[in-house]
Amino acid sequence: MNIAVVGTGYVGLVTGTCFAETGNNVICVDNNEQKVHRLKNGEIPIYEPGLDVIFDRNTKEGRLHFTTNLREAVEKSQIIFLALPTPPGDDGSADLSYIMGVARDLSGMIGDYKVIVDKSTVPVGTAEKVAAILAENLSKKMFDVVSNPEFLREGVAVEDFLKPDRVVVGTRSEKARKVMRQLYEPFVRQGNPIYFMDERSAEMTKYAANAYLATRISFMNEIANLCEKLGANVDQVRIGMGSDSRIGKRFLFPGIGYGGSCFPKDVQALAKTASAHAYDFKILKSVMKTNTLQKSVLTKKIRRFFKNDLTGRTVAVWGLAFKPNTDDIREAPALIIIDDLLAAGARVRTFDPEAMPNVQAIYGDRIVFANTMYDALHGADCLVIATEWSEFRTPDFEKMVALLQEPVIFDGRNVYDVEQMKSLGFQYASIGRPKVKGKKRKI
Repeated sequence: MNIAVVGTGYVGLVTGTCFAETGNNVICVDNNEQKVHRLKNGEIPIYEPGLDVIFDRNTKEGRLHFTTNLREAVEKSQIIFLALPTPPGDDGSADLSYIMGVARDLSGMIGDYKVIVDKSTVPVGTAEKVAAILAENLSKKMFDVVSNPEFLREGVAVEDFLKPDRVVVGTRSEKARKVMRQLYEPFVRQGNPIYFMDERSAEMTKYAANAYLATRISFMNEIANLCEKLGANVDQVRIGMGSDSRIGKRFLFPGIGYGGSCFPKDVQALAKTASAHAYDFKILKSVMKTNTLQKSVLTKKIRRFFKNDLTGRTVAVWGLAFKPNTDDIREAPALIIIDDLLAAGARVRTFDPEAMPNVQAIYGDRIVFANTMYDALHGADCLVIATEWSEFRTPDFEKMVALLQEPVIFDGRNVYDVEQMKSLGFQYASIGRPKVKGKKRKI
């Protein structure tokens, strides 16, 4: 099939590359000439495991193309995916200006039947708005607007796309339905479902899924905070809860809050949508408040340990991305922690396998970016773990003790075993688990 993907951000690039992988001819469109030039030269602007392999294969085999010419892409394609940014506005609502702008452009370019697919996460009713703009200049027989939300987890997005748990397609058009079924059938050969529904329900499905997962995370963070006060161990609570088939094991790991491009934005947008329709979505408001507070939990532990005086102290921070296996730092808890530490007068030394260039663009020389995870520890008074990268899980603990001023770890992702920390002589604080107390200070 001939496909155009408008927007080469995270979703657009993964979408276009994965469609090309199943034999389709894909043209990715972006108005950023420099970005398109880099893509044509084989440079991938994001870090996503496995993407480089299929990107290289499909560009070399001529199935994956990049251009700034929207009209050319539209003329050559039967299906046009809109994978455009929908950033939160000042009031928290999703900004649809990019999508509506492209819809206006398309209304003057379409000459035969096209399926226009909203791939971006958009508020309920967006498909109807796009259709209304197209209908200003086009006969309704010349297009169908479909909602096809993405469910990609950063770090495993290629696998999620090629082997989806489910595909959600919102359309009431039988013609569009046939096209979308043909497009996605190669991805669900193992029997995973393609769910067809109306456009509004499809749009709501994406928001509901992300809001629910964010709620699970915030709930477990609240449970973890209470465990600390009651002397319970959240690891054991999590295992006991997760064994219930009604609950399941996923998204029950406490930490220092969620971040990224999806959960914060989508929860906020859904809450704003509810407010705009005179519905007080109390749970979502609590989720957002809990997540904001959770990002400062570790800083409070650090302040308490150093008796509220961090002036001149050096803090090492392992992990800057909002999660492992990505370079995405949007809404990353590590950045909140760094801001708090700098405001308290501390010096910060950091390391992250992928995200340091993105963070350096924000902080410049205000913090130190180490060449290795161990270099970050040189002369540091303590270590903060803010992202659970695999290489942080089994480090050389003896080397860590030698490099740190004191063997003190504040673990925001519960990476290490409490008993192991005790046996190694670390002073150790994590989330919702027993503290390993030092002889001199209380964490």
